[in-house]
Amino acid sequence: MGRGLGRGKGRGPIGGNKLGPIGNCVCPSCGNIVVHEQGLPCYQINCPKCGAKMTRQ
Repeated sequence: MGRGLGRGKGRGPIGGNKLGPIGNCVCPSCGNIVVHEQGLPCYQINCPKCGAKMTRQ
């Protein structure tokens, strides 16, 4: 058996994860922007202005 270099050593998708922990959440209805909180997906946040679900910018 080899050194195990073919298992679990990849870098993930080409270009890496573009979203990461920093960024913004934007409301698709009114365009309100809030800072993304790490560990909380944008789709779980309600817009403070209109109450719609936010999306990642």
